[in-house]
Amino acid sequence: MRILVLCTHNSARSQMAEGWLRYWASRLGLSCEVWSAGTEQTFVKPDAIAVMQEVGIDLGGHTSKTLFDLPDPWNFDLVLTVCDAAAENCPAYPAKTHRLHVSFPDPSGKGLEEWRRVRDALGRMSEHLIRSLQQGQIPAETDLLEAAGLTRAT
Repeated sequence: MRILVLCTHNSARSQMAEGWLRYWASRLGLSCEVWSAGTEQTFVKPDAIAVMQEVGIDLGGHTSKTLFDLPDPWNFDLVLTVCDAAAENCPAYPAKTHRLHVSFPDPSGKGLEEWRRVRDALGRMSEHLIRSLQQGQIPAETDLLEAAGLTRAT
């Protein structure tokens, strides 16, 4: 299974989600390949690296990339967008690709407490997604939103 997490800049939310998905896949024994990318390339934000380090997930070696920087970019089983702009600009994928969208607030320019809140929500959503995939199911977006502890108004 190949999973892609997309966001606009691949600098924060998608990077944290990639870290969490790899963590939960490893912890729960799901064999999968996890990548993240953005519609634009920038850099991984230091606050994303710092708050993930607090939970033992190292993003220090991560780099911001676009879809075109990935190996075999059109062959993913699941594409998860974590911001509205990426969902709107997400390219069309083959019919076999499942697309999910869960919008997380952008913590950029806010304090570390907001970064931690988004990190933890991404962690809860990632655990739910990996557990569902382990059972052979693709969860509904509403289930992922609920697992994250977010509401549509967030």
